[in-house]
Amino acid sequence: MERTNPAPSRPLSPHLQAYRLPLTALLSITHRITGVVLSLGLVGLVLALFAIAQGPAAYGAVHASLSSPWGGVVLWAWIAALIFHLVHGVRHLFWDTGRGYSLTSLNRYALGELAAALVLFSAVALSATLLS
Repeated sequence: MERTNPAPSRPLSPHLQAYRLPLTALLSITHRITGVVLSLGLVGLVLALFAIAQGPAAYGAVHASLSSPWGGVVLWAWIAALIFHLVHGVRHLFWDTGRGYSLTSLNRYALGELAAALVLFSAVALSATLLS
């Protein structure tokens, strides 16, 4: 028996090269990633607290590493992850009330979530700049 249909030129299963993820899916993936970043940051916080409890020499090493340019990048990335994770968590609480599931509201709230995270991060950065 011979095949009469030629091989399809499209993929047989969905993959990221063929399909564009919707904004809500990207935010969901980012929410999971920021959760992992926050967990790693908390491990770092516990290690820093242990070092502080060991005395001035250990505290000096922690302070030096966090005061370095890379330490600043890590701290600001952790703060950004915290803010995004918080805002997305509030969105999930809103969903728990049964609202916001229509396609138009999903995209509108997704953009609002990004805007809120950006505003909060900017406020924290401005506060840090003014206080230092």
